[in-house]
Amino acid sequence: MELLSGNEAIARGAYEAGVTLAAGYPGTPSTEILENIVQYKDVIYAEWSPNEKVAFEVAAAAAMAGARSLVTMKHVGLNVAADPLMTLAYIGVKGGMVIVVADDPGMHSSQNEQDSRNYAKFAKIPLLEPSDSQEAKDFMLYAYDLSEKYGTPVILKTETRISHSRSLTELGTRGPENKTDFIKDQSKHVMVPLWARGRRVQLESRIKELKKAANESEINRIEMQDTSLGIITSGVTYQYVKEAWPNASILKLGFVFPFPDELIKEFASKVKNVLIIEQLDDFIEEHVKALGIKCNGKDVIPNIGEISPSILLDIKAKMEAGSPISAPYKNIAEKLPGRPPVLCAGCSHRGIFHALTEHDVVIAGDIGCYSLGTFKPLERLDIILCMGGGISMAHGMQKANNSKKVVGVIGDSTFFHSGITGLIDIVYNKGTSTIIVLDNRITAMTGHQENPGSGSTLMGEPTVALSIAEIGRACGVKRIFEINPYDQKNTKNIIAQEIEINEPSLIISKAPCVLYSKKPINKQRSINQEKCKNCRQCLRLGCPAIEADEGKPHINPHICMGCSLCQQACKFDAITELEDRTNVI
Repeated sequence: MELLSGNEAIARGAYEAGVTLAAGYPGTPSTEILENIVQYKDVIYAEWSPNEKVAFEVAAAAAMAGARSLVTMKHVGLNVAADPLMTLAYIGVKGGMVIVVADDPGMHSSQNEQDSRNYAKFAKIPLLEPSDSQEAKDFMLYAYDLSEKYGTPVILKTETRISHSRSLTELGTRGPENKTDFIKDQSKHVMVPLWARGRRVQLESRIKELKKAANESEINRIEMQDTSLGIITSGVTYQYVKEAWPNASILKLGFVFPFPDELIKEFASKVKNVLIIEQLDDFIEEHVKALGIKCNGKDVIPNIGEISPSILLDIKAKMEAGSPISAPYKNIAEKLPGRPPVLCAGCSHRGIFHALTEHDVVIAGDIGCYSLGTFKPLERLDIILCMGGGISMAHGMQKANNSKKVVGVIGDSTFFHSGITGLIDIVYNKGTSTIIVLDNRITAMTGHQENPGSGSTLMGEPTVALSIAEIGRACGVKRIFEINPYDQKNTKNIIAQEIEINEPSLIISKAPCVLYSKKPINKQRSINQEKCKNCRQCLRLGCPAIEADEGKPHINPHICMGCSLCQQACKFDAITELEDRTNVI
């Protein structure tokens, strides 16, 4: 037995299931799955793909050739991979293929809440949902057997609390690998309308077979106790239900879709009242009602944010007291003291945002650490939609003849993920937007994963480090500048110049992530209290190393990374270098 997180357990399950290929794109809360797969690199090939669609297609081809494959992503990543998902459901697979998607109820690190169970229904493929680390590992093995038996990809849906919580997990040994041998069959593998129509009929036939399998599955179980209340649940909410209603009868669904209708009917017939407890959408509840079973669900259980034991205990107390119950969204963060997120001390992105404060422009941002440039005191991002949107939306607003100039800001990993096509769009359609790529050569926001510009693969092998400047030239951009964001004079000059140019331009801000490099940029700075006029211009940088209360600002020597931006911003020469750095991270 080992104490494993859900993500570690999923990686272990892939190993024991005989997986030979794993691909994905980093995104919290799914990132650590592939990071843990690397420990098995002698038998499993693993890669960070440029985006989730590419990762899905890599895994799909491996499975079509007969290998067992894994693809991982967070919920918004499944949106990116939805195109090949829908057609692979028609084609099917030879070797087992599992799609692990990690939802993020409560939006701990995401731009939206999304219930990925809906994709299983949309694509007509099976979905499993574990409740702890042991099930996360065991369900992986079950998923591969299911995938190969029915020739279908399988979604294993997890979420933040399963991904990052730890529980005891019994380990097994690695099973045999499948022999890889792609067998040509155009009517099965080539989805032109002639053959796709026939595969559509087979898809419907397969989902009926899977429904029977769900009714007979050992990972769905009825736990009969007090028959006055029967609760249908799945995933992590099962753990919360056991805590809040230890004596209630429970139908625990592990094989969630297709719905096990006969099992649901059997359970409902044995209890007086039925309550559906599930995260986010009324996915199970809607189907139970369609079966003609009277039940409660989202009329008492919130459909926004995370469910928690405390929320369920509150609902239980009201039910037992006969009090009116509603399901309002409770934002528990409102009760916590404010702790606004900020860019790290020494972050290279700060120099770009500070330079942009001098211009009255609209700035389209993207998903990454630099999203923090939205907040005070910088306040230099106006729009954030999705990965790659920083470039495409800048173009769209410019083409709509917005009264102000438009700048697009995107990170290096996000540029490789889905920014290149937006840049092509600007050039091809004669846009004039200024695009700034914040290039720190790593995927910083999710924990410093490699990307196509890092020069290293997920498995630690040296590789080509792609040049954003060269890609820009290949896309047709004529005006390309590589700048050091800590050099504020040049940075401001280049940005001011390019905003006014009536053609596309690409500015690449090149500097390493200070948390990744783990070394100071330069000598630390200090504020001379006698020279300081308390103008507080340095505080406009939003650097956590610059502190101030009632008195004049001062620099915390335990945080300062020596980026010099504050010194360059000070008009009174009150900020100077220290001879020695007093603290090294």
